[in-house]
Amino acid sequence: MPQIFDRGSNALARMSLVLTGLIVIALGVTLDQLQRSPWVTRQGQRPDQPIPFSHEHHVMGLGLQCQYCHTTVEKSSYAGIPPTRTCMNCHAQIWTDAQLLKPVRDSWYTGQSIPWIKVHDLPDFVYFNHSIHVNKGIGCATCHGHVDEMPLMYEQNTLQMEWCLDCHRNPAKNLRPTAQIYNMDWKKPSGDHPVWCTSVPNKAGIPTAESVSCTTQDPTRNGPEMAALELPATPATGVVGEVSAATMPATPDYQKFTDQEALGRFLLVHYKIKTPEQITSCNTCHR
Repeated sequence: MPQIFDRGSNALARMSLVLTGLIVIALGVTLDQLQRSPWVTRQGQRPDQPIPFSHEHHVMGLGLQCQYCHTTVEKSSYAGIPPTRTCMNCHAQIWTDAQLLKPVRDSWYTGQSIPWIKVHDLPDFVYFNHSIHVNKGIGCATCHGHVDEMPLMYEQNTLQMEWCLDCHRNPAKNLRPTAQIYNMDWKKPSGDHPVWCTSVPNKAGIPTAESVSCTTQDPTRNGPEMAALELPATPATGVVGEVSAATMPATPDYQKFTDQEALGRFLLVHYKIKTPEQITSCNTCHR
């Protein structure tokens, strides 16, 4: 019987298997990089808006707070896009004839909403609640970047699941005092810029995170401010009485933090944030 395959067929077969494996690996790496590329995530892209609204001008230049436009960020899952009325609060008085703002005037006269293009657009199956993140110590700049330095708004982070999980596995690295949520100049504590925090008992009807008070000024410099308070004279005796030590308010016990991890762990406990092991329901993020 004549030989069908010559002696080089085995080498050709081995080479084909190796080449196929290399192609599969290269295809996998390519798809993985494509999934993380700005072409898919839209990271860093500036969509063409009907009006070139500048956060840099309004936030850094004019000093507007985030809540002025995004009114529901602290109480709703949706931060909210400002209605045309919010724009007209100022632009009914200034830049009233600017061609750049014609879409705002048209929206005001017709009652039709301005067709803004959503920059941070999560998939429909993802449930993200703005209020819980804001009220638990996540600053605006943590997710959105320094919007006060953006002439045109763009997506600072990928917003992909791995980015979310990276924070949820160790939220301490991103937590800050709730009084600093909207502060774009907030700096993480360090040896040169320490932070002092204290906690008070939780009260009914008050958010958990508000039980923590932090300051960047050393609270021990001035010492006790209530050394000798006096009660007013009583109508019956006219005697002025001194406040006893038992009735005097206790001096808050502040802790000094010089690194973010230590501050984050302190806030993690007092903000009562769930650990990854405590999040057992997929409905937390997916609806």
